[in-house]
Amino acid sequence: MAGRMLLICRLLTRGLRRHRTENVLLLVAITAATATMTLGLTLTELVTRPYERTRAATAGPDLVVEPGFTGPKALDALARLASLPAVTEHSGPYPLAFLTLTARDTTVRVIVEGRDQAPAAVNRPAVTDGTWVRPGGVVVERTFADALGMRLGDTVSVDGHPLHVTGFAVTAARPVYPQVHWHLPGGNLVEKGGLVWVDHGDITTLAGDQPLSYTLNLKLVDRDAGAGAIRPAGDVRFRGWSFRSARDIAHSSGRQNRQAETALVVGAWLLTGLAVVGIAGIVAGRVIARRRRVGLLKAIGAGPGVIAAVHLAEYLVIGLAAAGAGLAIGWFTAPVLFRSSAGFVGSVGVKPPLHVVVTATALALALAVAATLGPVLRAAATSTIQALADAPTPPRRRRWTIWLSRRLPTALLIGVRINARRPHRARLVTVNTLITTAALAAVLTILAQDDDPLNLGYSELPDPRNERTLQAMLIVAGVACFLALLNTIVSTWTAVLDTQHPLAVARALGATPAQAGLGLAVAQLIPAVPGVAAGIPFGIGLYLFFDGERYPPAAWTLTTAAGVLIAVATLTAAPALAAARRPVADTLRSTAT
Repeated sequence: MAGRMLLICRLLTRGLRRHRTENVLLLVAITAATATMTLGLTLTELVTRPYERTRAATAGPDLVVEPGFTGPKALDALARLASLPAVTEHSGPYPLAFLTLTARDTTVRVIVEGRDQAPAAVNRPAVTDGTWVRPGGVVVERTFADALGMRLGDTVSVDGHPLHVTGFAVTAARPVYPQVHWHLPGGNLVEKGGLVWVDHGDITTLAGDQPLSYTLNLKLVDRDAGAGAIRPAGDVRFRGWSFRSARDIAHSSGRQNRQAETALVVGAWLLTGLAVVGIAGIVAGRVIARRRRVGLLKAIGAGPGVIAAVHLAEYLVIGLAAAGAGLAIGWFTAPVLFRSSAGFVGSVGVKPPLHVVVTATALALALAVAATLGPVLRAAATSTIQALADAPTPPRRRRWTIWLSRRLPTALLIGVRINARRPHRARLVTVNTLITTAALAAVLTILAQDDDPLNLGYSELPDPRNERTLQAMLIVAGVACFLALLNTIVSTWTAVLDTQHPLAVARALGATPAQAGLGLAVAQLIPAVPGVAAGIPFGIGLYLFFDGERYPPAAWTLTTAAGVLIAVATLTAAPALAAARRPVADTLRSTAT
């Protein structure tokens, strides 16, 4: 047993050292898929973790209460709630006015909250830039300020009253822009808008004839009890009131990233398929190159278990390294790419949670095993004589194929025969182009949708959810194109290694170097055609399954399909033609030895 382990370790170390280029390609393929999956999982953390951190930094309330009426009656009702046994601390009631704000010629709905300059016991908004409220000034919620392009010192108008922007702040007492629950005084119809804070003495002037509403921030004995801690079930006295627990606020804020999260998670599974294709192509090339070594190991007494362990151990080591790299890339780049926590304090933190680590590691190892298990087991089960002979799978000969082959041009005939010898590699090319084309078609579909801007009462602004979704899909499409490029290079490299002898024989029988090289390129292009043909409707249908109703223009899809096929032809033609120019005698002499 010790001898076998020593042999496996030595062969593992030697394989990692001697095949550095292949190992790097494997590492990149698995890392890309793992990083994208981590990005999707991190989007949820970008809301939940920073929200909890913001809640702690700002003494965020467990429950926010707004009565269904205004004026002194609202103040009296809220005062009674503050003295209930279930309440440990409170701040307010603070006056609210549901007005409009104009900044940079854009007028939108806004909730104006009057606050004191002294910090409160509960709900102390954290100022990220500038200073807190003062007479004649306004502090703007940070995501709202970003959407309107505000800067410190700008002058904005609140219902016709000019105010200077003195600061930007974040809070855990309301969802981030635009889900701030704007509504008319005493009404229940919730609209989208922004949030600002002003000095307590200014809000009466700003509200004018509008009756003031009020909000109360509560800390509860049971932090998770929510409205049930102060409102008995079915109590009609609270009809029309608004109760927002911390969990409700976090959920509303997280809705901004739901579509982008879905796009990344679905995209990660598509990229997982691309990664499997790339890994399988690399493994197939390595198994082809090492088939004689498998025969030599069997000749000296190694069994199928030892041979499988030798190969799998190398891929598992690479998978573990890719899991760490992909986890780090996805976790630390998510805040930079999405800025999902602009309305919160801090970022996702240094250490990812356990479920993200486990998922990323399991995905990387599953990719390594799933793509390598089949070729490795087939190599381990191959007889010693067959492994030493290194013979490819003989093509099936049928009368109609023979009749057709006689009428094909030389380059096309060579390409068809190459795919007949290695049908597994041809299927990998089809899957590679299918997934890549599907990702591009999905991006075209979202671009074809009608822009659905946010209706903020008097102006319309871009919906941040659509922007984040498009951003996520562009990331997926970019990584898909990168992996497809990598897979195409690997597939061409594998085909060049595997077809050296057949192409040399074809040239010896009269084929020119150009015909041999074009034949190798055609072998890559033929299986790419059905992949592109299936990828366009698959990508469109995949996006429309989740959202949207418009199809992209036919010109877009045809151009994309042609571009993918041209890219495949270009990437394969150059190395194929270069390999075909090697002297026939040298190729036959090297393959014979």
